[in-house]
Amino acid sequence: MPQAEANTAVLDLFRAAGAYLTGHFRLTSGLHSPEYLQSALVLQHPEYAQDLGRRLANALSALVPSKHIDVVASPAIGGLIIGHEVARALGARFIFAERDASSKKMTLRRGFEVTPGETAAVVEDVITTGGSTREVADLLRERGARVVVAGSIIDRSGGAVDLGVPRAALETLHVVAHAPESCPLCAQGIPVVKPGSRPT
Repeated sequence: MPQAEANTAVLDLFRAAGAYLTGHFRLTSGLHSPEYLQSALVLQHPEYAQDLGRRLANALSALVPSKHIDVVASPAIGGLIIGHEVARALGARFIFAERDASSKKMTLRRGFEVTPGETAAVVEDVITTGGSTREVADLLRERGARVVVAGSIIDRSGGAVDLGVPRAALETLHVVAHAPESCPLCAQGIPVVKPGSRPT
């Protein structure tokens, strides 16, 4: 495994870990894409995870220099490792939200709570539409937390996603994604795969 140095490009880490995939993929958002970033293959290496967590923590701190972040929250499963590493680097608490099987909504379980007035950051591995980050942010706000910033390792939206708070990404990509009904790969009959953590 190559050493993760401070100036190593993020996408080079993904390529070195075999985590930058090409093919026909169904994303968590439901969109189809010819490219997929399998963050778990990068974050399985503690050295990479720690390095990326520190970088993202620094980027988030720079966006809200006058605010101390009390808690970092992530959507399970993709955001767990990077969220934990960002929290470690910030000296913050870490919690995660899980999707309820019956309601399909994000919820806090396992005794996780937020205190009204706590400042929070929402962190995940890859953002495409921002849907999971928004859900976690809304969940925290419902419980009285002040969500002040959001972040991800990769932004697949080309910077287009608006989460209503300052947002940082270590790498911003302009990746093509299609609705299933207008996907050219589907039209060619190429089978679609779902390589992420959520069931198809």
